[in-house]
Amino acid sequence: MLQDKDRIFTNLYGAHSPDLEAAKKRGAWHLTREMLAQGPTWISDQIKASGLRGRGGAGFPTGLKWTFMPREVNPERPHYLVVNADESEPGTFKDRYYLERTPHLFLEGMLIAAWAVEAETCYIYMRDE
Repeated sequence: MLQDKDRIFTNLYGAHSPDLEAAKKRGAWHLTREMLAQGPTWISDQIKASGLRGRGGAGFPTGLKWTFMPREVNPERPHYLVVNADESEPGTFKDRYYLERTPHLFLEGMLIAAWAVEAETCYIYMRDE
């Protein structure tokens, strides 16, 4: 059973500032450089071992999805990371809080994922409404 101390998103209710220094005090960007230094394969292995799953309806295993990316980097066929930050599901209103109140966790996660799949460009998909 997870305890309160195990929370990742500690500012979902907006009680704290979302700025960089406040985010660092809550643990964002802690040891990120050291993690990236372990290399893309190590990061992918950690994600697979963690059992992390997507938040979509299928709950697809994230580490498995990352293994579908070609390992060979080819300049003629670049790697992209697309992050779905759209709330198109009827009746939902969940992702906005993550983006507004924990933007540094979002960016840190995007950086780690991009490094793991060796993406050279990242896109955030979001509609304007």
